[in-house]
Amino acid sequence: MRPRHRARLVTAATLILLLVTGGCSTAGDDPAVAGDDSASPAGGASVTSCGRELDLGEPPKRAVALDQTSTETLLELGLQDRMAGTANLKTKIPDRYRDAYAAIPVIAPKIATGEQLRAAAPDFVLAGSVDLYTGDRAGTREELGALHVPTFVSAVDCPRSHEPGKTPFELLFSDYERLGKVFGVEERAAKLAEGQRAAVAKAGENASAAARDGRKPSVVYLYSVFNGMPYVAGKTGLPDEMSRIVGARNAFDDVNEDWSEVSWEEVAKRAPDFIVIGDLSERGRPGDSAAEKRAALAADPLVSKLPAVRDNKIIVVPGIELDPSVRSVHALGLLAEGMEDLGYVR
Repeated sequence: MRPRHRARLVTAATLILLLVTGGCSTAGDDPAVAGDDSASPAGGASVTSCGRELDLGEPPKRAVALDQTSTETLLELGLQDRMAGTANLKTKIPDRYRDAYAAIPVIAPKIATGEQLRAAAPDFVLAGSVDLYTGDRAGTREELGALHVPTFVSAVDCPRSHEPGKTPFELLFSDYERLGKVFGVEERAAKLAEGQRAAVAKAGENASAAARDGRKPSVVYLYSVFNGMPYVAGKTGLPDEMSRIVGARNAFDDVNEDWSEVSWEEVAKRAPDFIVIGDLSERGRPGDSAAEKRAALAADPLVSKLPAVRDNKIIVVPGIELDPSVRSVHALGLLAEGMEDLGYVR
């Protein structure tokens, strides 16, 4: 991978000017990004993001993505030329994004601070999770709003009371459509959402066939092993919805968390029919790789006796894809294919 550019430094006076007047230049100064859309419209957009109305005078030209999820969404929409920075890379960027990503300044290798964000002089900031907008991180949404910098949060991480009744995947697709409106690339965003809706539908084609005698196969999603303890998917995370789509049941669907630390004894007690391992090898922490997780399953005196472990009824997917992102439909497809390979769908 090519070396990244460092975020450029600006003087305090220039920074304030850029932050306060970031939406005052003309759209004609910015060539249209590659793709099937024409140049960005001169008029701005108005969208709602997690309870906040964002009114933009024109499409952003200096967007900063605070995490890998947001970065890859913008890259998938072909918006690298509108990005002034990225941060918090957790795993390797996929090959299809690599060249575009290499041209974007990395303002912070991990979680960005307020100083690092402001040095990038953004005119729009987006994040996959609301906890990146805190006073000791990038700054609160109120603080950034006072600097005339609109802030976007993925609808998936927003309390469901804002958009009741929508599935996590539908919330993810609504992110694409809102961002398409913000950046003036509605057609590209609509095609992305349409394609991923089709992928979800395909993954769910055999859902009814997976159930036998009225019983859905149960699954445990093993995300990480930290200090010897397993972290598994609860009922509020995306894997719970993935299970429903493919006709399985999350064995920990009574735990009101996205990812929860449990005991190996509890995993054995739930006796899942199969196990999904999230491979986080690229993150590099102890217990992150699929091989280490397999070893942990085999080492526990109770879990090792489960038919799912003994008979290798294990599906491995990229761990990052088990959290909501533009890549999550890929993990969903692997889950559906893996269930067929294990004989749950005929």
